[in-house]
Amino acid sequence: MSSSTQPGQPAPSTTSVPPPRLVAADGTDLAPQVAALRADLTAAGYTIDGIRACLGEVASDALEREQSLPADLATRGRREPVALLTRLLGLGLPLTVEELATALPTLGAEGALALGIVRVEGDTYRAAVDLRPHATEHDSWWVVSDLPELQAGGGPLPEDHVLGIGGASVTLAAWTPRPEVARALDIGTGCGVQALHLTHHAQRVVATDISERALEFARFTCALNGVELDLRHGSLTEPVAGEEFDLIVSNPPFVITPRTKGVPVYEYRDGGVEADGITSGLIGQVAALLAPGGMAQMLGNWEIGPDEDWRDRVRPWLAGLGVDAWVVLREVQDPAEYAETWARDGGHTPGDGQYEAMYGAWLDDFAARGTASIGFGVITLHRPEVEREPWIALDEARGQVDAAMGPHVLAGVRARTWLAEHSDDELLDIAWQYADDVTQERYYAHPGDPDPQVVLIRQGGGLRRAFQVDTVTAGLVGVCDGDLTARQGLAGIAVLTEADQSDLARQVLPVLRDLVADGLLVR
Repeated sequence: MSSSTQPGQPAPSTTSVPPPRLVAADGTDLAPQVAALRADLTAAGYTIDGIRACLGEVASDALEREQSLPADLATRGRREPVALLTRLLGLGLPLTVEELATALPTLGAEGALALGIVRVEGDTYRAAVDLRPHATEHDSWWVVSDLPELQAGGGPLPEDHVLGIGGASVTLAAWTPRPEVARALDIGTGCGVQALHLTHHAQRVVATDISERALEFARFTCALNGVELDLRHGSLTEPVAGEEFDLIVSNPPFVITPRTKGVPVYEYRDGGVEADGITSGLIGQVAALLAPGGMAQMLGNWEIGPDEDWRDRVRPWLAGLGVDAWVVLREVQDPAEYAETWARDGGHTPGDGQYEAMYGAWLDDFAARGTASIGFGVITLHRPEVEREPWIALDEARGQVDAAMGPHVLAGVRARTWLAEHSDDELLDIAWQYADDVTQERYYAHPGDPDPQVVLIRQGGGLRRAFQVDTVTAGLVGVCDGDLTARQGLAGIAVLTEADQSDLARQVLPVLRDLVADGLLVR
C-alpha cells in the first residue's frame, strides 16, 4: 500500500534511515554483495519453517502476536546462524562483530554495511531494515522494508515509512485469483510483496508507486530474490495509462484520513483525498486498464450514512464502467473504532498529545459528512469477453472465510459470468454436481415431526454461505450428482409431488442461480 500525493498537500517528513542500496555511493555495483547475502540467508535456513524450528511453537506464536520476549529468551546465547539472524533481523537486537560474522559469513560486516541492511551502534551491529521470509505453497522469498514499530524503538513512525507484510497485505494475497496470465499489474506496490506473488503466474509484472523510497525497497527485494519486475514511479495508474492488463492487484492507500493540519499523512496508507475518494476513484481507473477477460482485485474503505445501506454507497461507483463487479463487505467499524485503529497504526499511543488530537480530528471529520460507519471490503472486477450487460454482486461475509480465497474468487467470477451469458433453459439442461463441501441441515419444530421447519444448504469452504431452501430445492440439490440434469431432477420431483414441472422450475430457479454463483453447485 502506498499513496498518491495531491497538489497543495504538504510533503511528508523524511526518515533519517536510507533505503538499502544496490549501487554504492561511488557507483560500484553491489550485485556481488546481494548474491552473498542471498547465499548466507539460504545456508542459514532463514525461512519461515527454519525460524519456527529454531524458536519453537510457543515463541513463534508469540512473535506473530508481536510479543518478542519469548523469541528473545529462546535465542539468547545461541550461535547457530538462523538464531543470530532471527535476533538481528526478526527481533531488532544487536549482534557483536563475531556474531555478525557467524550469521553472515560470506557477506560479512563490511558487505552488510555497504548494502545498508545494518548500522553500527557502539561496538555492535543492529538491523537498519526489516528483512523477513515470506512464503506460499509454491514459492519462498525474503521481503525487505522499513523496521516495524516493534524494532524501531517505539514512538511515531516517519511519514515516508515503507510498510512490510501487514494484515492487509496478507488479506489481498489470500483473496487474489491466480490464473496464468501474460501481463499483471500491482498498483501501489510498496515493498513489492504483491508483485512477488504475481511472478509465480504472470509472464510479465509491472508495479507502480508514487514513493521512490518504496521503489528502492522493492528493487532490493527483487534483486535479493533474483526476480525481475518492471517498476515504475508515479501515482497509482498514471505510469500505465493506456495499457491493458490481464490481472491487476492493489492494496491502495485507502485509509480515510482527515485533511486536518497536524494529522500525519503516511505514504503507505493515506492517498491525500477526502473521504473515500481513493476507493471510488481507483475502481474506475482500474476498470479502464482491464483487457477482455481480465480481472482485478483490490481492497477499500467506504463511508456509510446513518440510514444508508452500504450497497447504496458502493453501487453507483460501479455503474457504467462496462465491467462485472463483486464486492464483499468484510468488516464495519463506527467512527470511534476507526479513529482508534488508525491513530495507533503509526505508533501513536493514548496519552500522548498527538494521539488525542488525531482521534478528535477523525471524529470531527466523520461528523462533518454525517458518516455513521465505515466499511472495509474486497473488490473484484472482471471485463467481459463478449458484449453483454455486466453483472454486479454485493455480498457480506463478516465472519470466518476460507484462508485461501483466491481459488474461490476465480471460480465465483467464472460461475457468475457463465450465468450472465446463459439462459434459464440452458441452466436447467446442465447436470450439476453439489460440491464436496456442501452439507444439508434440517431443523424440526418438535421431536418426531414428519417435516422439517427449516432446511439449510451450507457451504463448508469459500464464503461459507448458507441458504434456507424449501423442500423442493433441497430435493433437487440432493439429486445433483453430475448424472441427471436439473430439468430431469425436477421432472422426477414433479412426479413424486404431483406438481407442475414448469411451476417447480420457476420456484427453484432464483435459488439455483445463487447456488451456482457461490459454488455450491458445480459443473
